[in-house]
Amino acid sequence: MNKQLPGSAVFLLTALAATGCGPKPRTGDLPALRESGEVRILAPRLREPEVLPRQGQPLEFGQDLAESFVRSLGLKPVFVYVDRYEDLIPSLLNGRGDLIAASLTETPERQSRMAFSAPVGHVVEQVVMRTPDSLVAGPADLVGRTVVVRRSSSYWDTVERMRQRYPDITLRPAPEDLDTEDILYRVSRGEYDATVADDNLVEEARAYMPGLRVAFNATGRQSVGWGVRPDAPELLVAVNDFLEDAALGGRRPERDRVDLPGIRERGAIRMLTRNSAATYFIWRGQLVGFEYELARRFARQLGVRLEVVVAPDRASLLSWLRQGRGDFVAAGLTITPQREATGIAFSRPYNYVREMVVARPADSTLTRPQQLAGRTVVVRRSSSYWPTLQALRKRGVRLQLKAAPEELETEEIVDSVASGAYDLTVADSHILAIERSWRDDVRGVMPLTDSVPHGWAVRRNQPRLLAAIDSFVHHEYRGRFYNLLYRRYFRNPARIRQEVADRPTRTGRISPFDSLFHVFADRYDFDWRLIAAQAYEESQFNPRARSFAGALGLMQVLPRTARELGVDSLRRPAHGIKAGVMYLDWLRDQLPESVTGADRIWLALAAYNAGWGHLMDARRLARRLDRDPNIWFGSLDAVMPLLARPRYHTRARYGYCHCSQPVRYVRDIRLRYQAYVAAMAETPVAGR
Repeated sequence: MNKQLPGSAVFLLTALAATGCGPKPRTGDLPALRESGEVRILAPRLREPEVLPRQGQPLEFGQDLAESFVRSLGLKPVFVYVDRYEDLIPSLLNGRGDLIAASLTETPERQSRMAFSAPVGHVVEQVVMRTPDSLVAGPADLVGRTVVVRRSSSYWDTVERMRQRYPDITLRPAPEDLDTEDILYRVSRGEYDATVADDNLVEEARAYMPGLRVAFNATGRQSVGWGVRPDAPELLVAVNDFLEDAALGGRRPERDRVDLPGIRERGAIRMLTRNSAATYFIWRGQLVGFEYELARRFARQLGVRLEVVVAPDRASLLSWLRQGRGDFVAAGLTITPQREATGIAFSRPYNYVREMVVARPADSTLTRPQQLAGRTVVVRRSSSYWPTLQALRKRGVRLQLKAAPEELETEEIVDSVASGAYDLTVADSHILAIERSWRDDVRGVMPLTDSVPHGWAVRRNQPRLLAAIDSFVHHEYRGRFYNLLYRRYFRNPARIRQEVADRPTRTGRISPFDSLFHVFADRYDFDWRLIAAQAYEESQFNPRARSFAGALGLMQVLPRTARELGVDSLRRPAHGIKAGVMYLDWLRDQLPESVTGADRIWLALAAYNAGWGHLMDARRLARRLDRDPNIWFGSLDAVMPLLARPRYHTRARYGYCHCSQPVRYVRDIRLRYQAYVAAMAETPVAGR
């Protein structure tokens, strides 16, 4: 084995600095930066968003904002990534970077070392316990308890201050590689007594960890900001001027019923939506979704930030809008008179769909609506399908109409039809297209409607916002961006998977890239035939391939991930393979020692396909269901698909996941790998 970079330190700063070829130390204020032509932005490695953002701005927002700041100066942003938060300030002070873009809580110790920017936000540190533990209401009640936090965090100093008065509080350091949500999860399971966390993180965590409760506030309201070196006052002034224009630091009410001028003054527009495959979800650590990407483009054109608010169910979308919890709804809503009668105004249509009856493949008798007589159709009462089916009944079709639970997404109801739990349902054609792209156990048997329009929804007292949305739709609908986005999500048919039987020829060659598979597989201790099988699954050996979310090259690596790995030009075969193998190696190294043998490969492949966060959600769910979280085949491969169901993904840290996909992904790679191994046993192995 000849690894050039250890798997736990493959990212730029820690890996390159260790070999002496990282960014050369350089200090200086804004004039020196202008002379160099760049600003080096220090940031923690963005492995994944720490959690699916369900309330507020996406977590990669800080890095995007820092990049915008540097470009506003006419300079080039250069990201320098560190493995650990505690490396940020030392890296700034020793000249490895010029600006810390992570949101750091201002503490006296940190203020003595670096200069803080104007606030980008505010937090309150809270002591958090398990819900059954109701005996702790203040610091004195922590006597005899153990509080677990990272030593490098601001929470450590907070607990130390409590211990000055109550020395019998036990303070224990958490492993530095555990993030705050991991620690909160362990508290929710009873593995730790208590911890301390920022209120915004606690609020997010409690959305999917109902076992947590806030015992008391450990601090008052504290500022969170960026950092520059103390000897860079001109840079600090420029940062503060930029942040003042961005209007980030103030708190605002949860409910705010303003029109477009108020939104512009606020600097952010709040999109109400749902966490589903057609709207908004995490894929390989990246926030994606048709509605999300369209809304993000709209926000950019307005010159404001996009914040996402995930409603608890579809029935709540419009009520939350009326209450002022969001500014508009973007969730594939059909424009109906019933909805407009509740004080809602719809934009001009941005999509047209047909409502399709969904049945199992063997159900070949249904060709016209009259044949629904005697059948049971299950849909949400709040959906547009309900009045469509009621109209059929009024016309004499004696179907049984049954209300599905409101918390169910259409995708889960479709899944219940596939399993036989429900007889029939109805789904919009674009949702059915997504489902059909990865499954063959349901089909659309007939349309119930002609094309029906979808629109974004606003309150009737927002005429200027409505006019802005209408103008946006008018210019974007069926334009280049829209068409590419639509094809990416709804017209990307299921890949035709070749049979495993297309084996290597008698020459022993698998692909034109075998020699590169050898080089990088050897370097990172993989079987080259496994890497070849993965590359085929990712791109069918096409180095020009591009995924719906922008992953590139033979191994379909996201540009952001490649940047953090120090690799560019992903469409060059050597670079694409190197980035993919490095990332797979890093994922394997993150797994705990309890995952052994071939399962380390299978779990790493699942994380490569679905994202590390979704794999961790599946492992946590496996424990809840008394399944083995360390075994793939026969355990996790049965658990992961459950994350498509709201009863599970609403309590999952990373939310919704089409996690039948990684199950097929791992299975197909293993089958192809086994075929390659068998073929290589029959033929000379080239390139060794």
